[in-house]
Amino acid sequence: MTAHDFSYDFIGEILFSQEEIERRVQQLGNTITHDYRGSEKLLLLGLLRGSVMFITDLMRKVQLPLTMDFMSVSSYAGAESSGFIRIDSDHKTNIAGWDVILIDDIVDTGYTIATIRKLLLDRKPRSLKVCALLDKVERRKVDIPIDYCGFQMPDYFVVGYGLDIDEKGRNLPYIASVDLDKYHKIYG
Repeated sequence: MTAHDFSYDFIGEILFSQEEIERRVQQLGNTITHDYRGSEKLLLLGLLRGSVMFITDLMRKVQLPLTMDFMSVSSYAGAESSGFIRIDSDHKTNIAGWDVILIDDIVDTGYTIATIRKLLLDRKPRSLKVCALLDKVERRKVDIPIDYCGFQMPDYFVVGYGLDIDEKGRNLPYIASVDLDKYHKIYG
């Protein structure tokens, strides 16, 4: 069995294949490379843990000198956003004067990105843009600009490519919907 031959019993349908993700990440990397030509201080700031696979692949596609840092934030409990944003670990880089791209796996209600974006703007970056792998537009409760978007998607709970449900499913090479009925039958 290879890493690509397994699945979790609660997987619904594959929404974005590994190949589709690779192509889109390359396109995003090309666009960011173009947009930040001449930037001497480019920082990709990932929100842990969901963005790890995305930011790692994306940084290899950006053909510019850059720095990477992370923040650890929490807003989910199981399959639902709690609406409360907790910063578990802050970034280490002093971002004043930097061109910062905030990287997240998925924008759902928008509360997390809006909260972190406001915090970062108070820290006086030269510029601040948002890059999200997935945008769940129909769930948005806060108007937040997404400057670089991988895919817009319907209102499904998804796992794979770093996204999880209770820490399960992150290691899948694709993004798939979760059959929540099956998930709850298996895990309670």
